[in-house]
Amino acid sequence: MSETVLNADAPGSGGNTAGDRLTPLLFAVAIFTSASLVFVVQPMVTKLVLPMLGGSPSVWNTSMVFFQTALLAGYAYAHALQRLKSLRTQLGVHLALLALAALFLPLKINGLLGDPDPSAPIGWLLATLVLSVGAPFAVLSATAPLLQAWFARVRAGHADGQNPYVLYAASNLGSFLALLAYPVVIEPLMTLSGQRAAWSGGYAIFMLLVVGLALVTWKRGSAPALDAAPVARSKPIAGADKIKLVLIAAAPSSLMLGVTQHLSTDVASAPFLWIIPLALYLLTFVIAFSAKPLIPLKFTFAFQAAMAAACIVLLPFRNGDWVMMFALHLGTFFITALMCHQVLAARRPAPDRLTEFFLLLSVGGVVGGVFNALIAPVIFNMVWEYPLVLVLVGLVRPWSWEPVRRVEIALLLGGILLAIVPPVALEIMRYNPPFRALFTLEQIVALAQLIFGAAVICAFLVRERSVFFTVILAVVAMGSHHIARGYVWDLSERSFFGLMRVATPQDPRLGGPVHVLMHGTTLHGAQPVDPRFACMPTLYYAPSTPLGQVMQGLQLRNDGRGVAVGVVGQGSGAMAGYKRAEDTLTFFEIDPMVDRLSRDPEWFTFITGCADGPVRTVLGDARLSMAHETAGSYDYLVIDAFSSDAVPTHLLTVEAIAGYLKLLKPDGVLLLHLSNRNLDITRPAQAAAVSLGVPYLHQIYAEQPYAADMAEASTEAIILSPTEAGLARFRSDPRWAELPDTDVKPWTDDYVNLFGSLWRHFRGQG
Repeated sequence: MSETVLNADAPGSGGNTAGDRLTPLLFAVAIFTSASLVFVVQPMVTKLVLPMLGGSPSVWNTSMVFFQTALLAGYAYAHALQRLKSLRTQLGVHLALLALAALFLPLKINGLLGDPDPSAPIGWLLATLVLSVGAPFAVLSATAPLLQAWFARVRAGHADGQNPYVLYAASNLGSFLALLAYPVVIEPLMTLSGQRAAWSGGYAIFMLLVVGLALVTWKRGSAPALDAAPVARSKPIAGADKIKLVLIAAAPSSLMLGVTQHLSTDVASAPFLWIIPLALYLLTFVIAFSAKPLIPLKFTFAFQAAMAAACIVLLPFRNGDWVMMFALHLGTFFITALMCHQVLAARRPAPDRLTEFFLLLSVGGVVGGVFNALIAPVIFNMVWEYPLVLVLVGLVRPWSWEPVRRVEIALLLGGILLAIVPPVALEIMRYNPPFRALFTLEQIVALAQLIFGAAVICAFLVRERSVFFTVILAVVAMGSHHIARGYVWDLSERSFFGLMRVATPQDPRLGGPVHVLMHGTTLHGAQPVDPRFACMPTLYYAPSTPLGQVMQGLQLRNDGRGVAVGVVGQGSGAMAGYKRAEDTLTFFEIDPMVDRLSRDPEWFTFITGCADGPVRTVLGDARLSMAHETAGSYDYLVIDAFSSDAVPTHLLTVEAIAGYLKLLKPDGVLLLHLSNRNLDITRPAQAAAVSLGVPYLHQIYAEQPYAADMAEASTEAIILSPTEAGLARFRSDPRWAELPDTDVKPWTDDYVNLFGSLWRHFRGQG
């Protein structure tokens, strides 16, 4: 790539002198810098706004819609600026706008709109981002197409000026490297305040680069180019081709958000996880628009067919090998996005249509983002957009117009029939108990995956027939999702904050049917239907777990007076099973859908049928809501807010914990529920307690093998208190103990190192 950009003295370059090499070098450096600033700001700003919306992964998807729309605005401005014939005038206008946008620095979240309304968070989030970072982001976004267009005019008559699209690869390389640096270097080493200051400095450096680019170009004898006429116009892009460009560009944009939501739901609502798909997305641009792509398109087509087929089969199933599934999803996304972008690169027009071309690609990016973040949650009751687009992108593959052969028809029909067999067999088993008794659920899943595997082999063999390939994968996707449900969901609903489902599996030791609440793939509550067990708190709230131990201990300690309890995260409302008439109970819940489901007697009755007396729910982000509570008014606070298994990190910072402790009575107890499958969040919580100088105790409770399936769950927790009096009752309990000293830094509102937590977990230290 660099040879194409910088080789100004190649034969046919128009007699360029060696000294003139500085001009293309400055173009490359300027575009690299602007791209780095544009993309490093995305995780930084989203991290700033994340705490106000409960740490939901949907914050990132919605923020991406804003960034893509602002990118579109920047590209539209770049395209409109080309109407000014003088390059000197274009440069002056752009420098003026860059200076005006600098008035928004240093970047911060504008509080003009107040706190978000949890019943309508999307509008608040988009408007807040517009007010906070809209101007500098849009102006910077215009730089990539502007500099490419200027490069084509300044270098007219030279070899490198004939292919300004190579600078687009340089732009995306800058974005890619900046994004990789964020979780590995920037986030672990810099506070948010430091990041904001450094970004402002980078913005100033970029402005100086643009000024220097004009001055050096002028001094190097290229001044006439600044007033040169635009490049001769080529044939306009046809309307049908414009639609194809938009749709092809929309597919990888949609897939990027789909795979991000799929992965971040069960790990962490964390910028370092969001960055990986976005970085891969940009890397595909680097490869696709390079002078000599590392992966030829014909190989991309073959790899994509194989990986998409495998991903479609396994996507709905919860495989125990987390690393393998993570790699499969990211690999499939990467090769599919690369395929789309290589197809787009093959369709790129002449340089004079460059800004129009990138404007169409930007429109496609917005279309894909809007579909995932704004439309899909409304029209789908489950997360269907990810597999749907993964199937439909098969239509981007080659369309063969040669006569269809009999073997291809046979493979099409064979693939469809194989894909139909497992769901049909499952339905037969559902109404045929003797037949169903022959297989366990695990055996059914394994056999179904084997049959689906045979079906996608048929799809791979007809991969040159785009429609045939897509049809087989569509049938496989529907069949695999039907099998993967395991048992029938009685209810499935979506909101901005996630996917909630209620199912009714059987647990004979709890009297038969049990209503189970799931957020994503994590259990968030279970209640037996049998009246004998209906008011018994279950799972993490069972009497045997740390949460239940502390509740019962405080009720015994406060004998004769009630216990004032606050719980962050309502779930099924299991804590209400402990509530006596003299107790008070307040839930702090961000998702109105959760409050509605937990109070619906058709599904759960902990709140409406088991609690003695009223139960209060305060809607909104817990930290914002709890700031309005009376200090010293609670005996027991439980922090148990998880989005599926993702950690809202802003609820575990030193400042957050200090705020909780202020709400406690002198002998009150704060419990942090720290159970997590993928992150070490215990050590940062321990470090926060130490930094605040308050006593703490830790416990890991292992689920008992003789317990009913839905009765209890393994639980890890830390309890803290403003004074030793609060923990006195629990220090004598051998289940509670202090942890060995740690050198892990506590999380603060200005510093969170989730990458380090993930790394410690996988090293076995968490």
